[in-house]
Amino acid sequence: MPGDSLGQVFRVTTFGESHGAALGAIVEGCPPGLPLTEEDLQVDLDRRRPGTGRHVSQRRESDRVRILSGVYEGHTTGTAIGLLVANEDARPADYGALAEVFRPGHADYTYLMKYGRRDPRGGGRASARETVMRVAAGGIARRLLETLCGVRITGWLAELGPWRHEGPPPERTPENLFFVADDSACPPLETYLDEVRRARDSVGARVGVCARGVPPGWGDPVFDKLDALIAHALMSIGAVKAVEIGDGVGVVRQRGSEHRDAMSPAGFASNHAGGILGGISSGQDIVAHLAFKPTSSIPQEVATLDVHGRATTVAVHGRHDPCVGVRGVPVAEAMLALVLADTFLRQRAQCAGLDPPLAPLPRT
Repeated sequence: MPGDSLGQVFRVTTFGESHGAALGAIVEGCPPGLPLTEEDLQVDLDRRRPGTGRHVSQRRESDRVRILSGVYEGHTTGTAIGLLVANEDARPADYGALAEVFRPGHADYTYLMKYGRRDPRGGGRASARETVMRVAAGGIARRLLETLCGVRITGWLAELGPWRHEGPPPERTPENLFFVADDSACPPLETYLDEVRRARDSVGARVGVCARGVPPGWGDPVFDKLDALIAHALMSIGAVKAVEIGDGVGVVRQRGSEHRDAMSPAGFASNHAGGILGGISSGQDIVAHLAFKPTSSIPQEVATLDVHGRATTVAVHGRHDPCVGVRGVPVAEAMLALVLADTFLRQRAQCAGLDPPLAPLPRT
């Protein structure tokens, strides 16, 4: 299916459905000699895994990743890396009643109109479960960036319902279940999501992601601007409806005298641009935010159509997240890592050995 691949040099192709036998990925272009084990990838998969608390999907999946190829004696060989995660708690029968009905807010209607058929089992490829292979492949990209470039990627929950994180990006991804920088915010968020669930509803969220240590010069002009590639990758995550780089939509309330990031021998005075100028990294932190829509799978009845065009109603029951943005944090990290790994290898291929005429500005 066109659209299953991302990247030019570091290229990832994924396959599999929500309630099929397994999900998999092929990762091409990873340099040889990179230390890599299944345990390295499992760390991020465990953070994305369902069933870890009452505020995420109760689907019970171990999400154990297998490396099928491309790694020998704990190091990459330079050949294609095959990854596989089995579906252990698939329940395709749960969706039998939905095979003839469109779920509003889902891709049921659009997939049928495009392909003339669709997989009704949890949405098939349109399911959020598809992101498990993004996270697995992103773990390889993260390993590459940390080992060869010293680049570190951090994600966090920035906004959920009435709660908002106002501070700077955290230095490392928080370890609590909500990925919030302030642990004290967890109890109020639990109470709020309990209220949402009792109302048989869902809520959206805003997630932040930051890459530290990216040197100046990564990215290409015009169509392959680094911020364009990042926006493309983050926007490809299911349920994401908006992506912001740097100050994002906040720039409409700024003046030029405020937004431009003043420069001095000591570095940049601010980072309104989010670490990218003219589509090329500036050496500052690369900062992006993405907005997740509320989960459409809720048990409130809603008007819809069946596959014959007749009016009906539907209420979606089952194991669904009241807020998909919470588990979206490791997915956002993975997508940023995949883009930066590809960008690094492209930069190395074109500009390796070139000496810039000016030393990079100090990091601020």
